Amino acid sequence: MTNSTVPTHGETGAPSLSRGRTSASGGAFAALADTVAIVVFATIGRASHEHGMSVAGVAQTAAPFLVGAALGWVACLAMRRRAPLSVGDGLVVWAGTLVGGMLLRSVTGQGTAPSFIVVAGLVTGAFLLSWRAVRAAAARRR
Repeated sequence: MTNSTVPTHGETGAPSLSRGRTSASGGAFAALADTVAIVVFATIGRASHEHGMSVAGVAQTAAPFLVGAALGWVACLAMRRRAPLSVGDGLVVWAGTLVGGMLLRSVTGQGTAPSFIVVAGLVTGAFLLSWRAVRAAAARRR
């Protein structure tokens, strides 16, 4: 059997987990890792611009990006029928995070200066893709 990411179907026609499919714990880890990455990004941003470090403030800064990441997740789940664990999947999540986050910031009156878009793109990209790259490298070593 190959390490395919295509779901197999049992007698009920429902997808079943096979080699290469995402386990529930893998999906939960990915969701947690992405959430932590975005909250860390928002926290660093608020600290570097002296906006205050309240939980509500960090939540307000992170919220548009978390919604964008959720959109990226939905796109991955719809296209690939698995949680976004690979670096390629991470690119979809990153695009959703950046584009969705900036659109939501724009409609809610938060800043979307070009320099912020560049920095947000670089930092969220590094955070959302790095843990996936480490995971992939570790899997290759096994």
